[in-house]
Amino acid sequence: MAASSNSSLSGSSVSSDPEDYQPPIWKSYLYRLQQEAPRPKRMTCPQEMDTRPKYYGREFHGMLSRESADELLGGAEGAYLVRESQRQPGTHTLALRFGHQTLNYRLFYDGKHFVGEKRFETVHDLVTDGLITLYIETKAAEYIAKMTTNPIYEHLGYTSLLKDKMGHRLSRRRTEPHRVTFQREDRKVHTFRGPHWCEYCANFMWGLIAQGVHCSDCGLNVHKQCSKLVPSDCQPDLRRIKKVFSCDLTTLVKAHNTTRPMVVDMCIKEIELRGLQSEGLYRVSGFSEHIEDVRLAFDRDGEKADISANVYNDINIIAGALKLYLRDLPIPVITFHVYSKFILAAKMPNPDTRLEAIHEGLLLLPPAHYETLRHLMMHLKKVTMFEKDNFMNSENLGIVFGPTLMQPPEQNALATLNDMRHQKLIIQLLIEHEDVLF
Repeated sequence: MAASSNSSLSGSSVSSDPEDYQPPIWKSYLYRLQQEAPRPKRMTCPQEMDTRPKYYGREFHGMLSRESADELLGGAEGAYLVRESQRQPGTHTLALRFGHQTLNYRLFYDGKHFVGEKRFETVHDLVTDGLITLYIETKAAEYIAKMTTNPIYEHLGYTSLLKDKMGHRLSRRRTEPHRVTFQREDRKVHTFRGPHWCEYCANFMWGLIAQGVHCSDCGLNVHKQCSKLVPSDCQPDLRRIKKVFSCDLTTLVKAHNTTRPMVVDMCIKEIELRGLQSEGLYRVSGFSEHIEDVRLAFDRDGEKADISANVYNDINIIAGALKLYLRDLPIPVITFHVYSKFILAAKMPNPDTRLEAIHEGLLLLPPAHYETLRHLMMHLKKVTMFEKDNFMNSENLGIVFGPTLMQPPEQNALATLNDMRHQKLIIQLLIEHEDVLF
């Protein structure tokens, strides 16, 4: 299965020592399937229907038979309409094309539209969510059935295992930490803003609304089916729950109410303060142990992390931490959804057409990704201004940052190798033309 490369975790051994904590690798397979799902196509009625309820739009076609609805949809995947049932007048049916057939669902409205448990503001949103669910459950039924077999739950610090270990380190005079219990009544279906990953199985939580379950006590976010496997007692560990590295970019900036991740801002500020003239900046590696220390500092202290020269004199450590942060994002800065558009742009022979295509691709990025990329390119442009000292021009930086900022949706070694020169060119052009492209 295509998802095999995403189905394992690095550092899978569980340690109860907080210092041994390793962040999970979020699996992107289901996210990519959501991006591939058919888009809804509303089939509008050419004439105004007197019998149309006020809560439906032009997708309402009046009383139609199943055969007539099938003919109107014309075989287009994702096409839909609403009709009044001939078999049960006064009731309404959603006719939807999926999998080369027309599916019919009894449609209800009680202030919101629904065919099952989920309630939607519009029929269009209902269809969008339905197509995502149908597509993912069709393409990945076997994968979904097995996705709970290798849980990462114990890696995230919610379990009482960590509490038992840390309890021995506390002074007997200190009060025992408050123990939070993850009772069933605390597990509520939740709508997540932006992409979210299940903190039990590490897989993407798909759909537009009600994608999973949220624990009001400890903040754990999981699939509904995964919530049944979570132990009844959970011990919150805020340092781990509020992780910075390996956290979805959009989720992180929304949580901190910023336009860009603080890691990007703080590392760039430190590098521009004392590292622009450093030879081989971003090409020369810092000590991996010290880079790991920086990661832990951000995960533990957030914006209060100390990355100054007093702690890390070698600027390559800060540069390495920034590259690590960008490389570990579950969705790359240049997202899977627009990856192919940028690769196609890189292959265009005409320079002007190529820049126009890159600009169009940038406009498709989520706001947090766009702003992060813009700020990073402005910084890398400054780096090239000191080329005589650091020997890093836009081409060299493109080689370094291409695979970091761009990753193909399919983890195919040959395709990745073939795309490397195109990745390099895209980053090179973004640096050289950042004042025009952003």
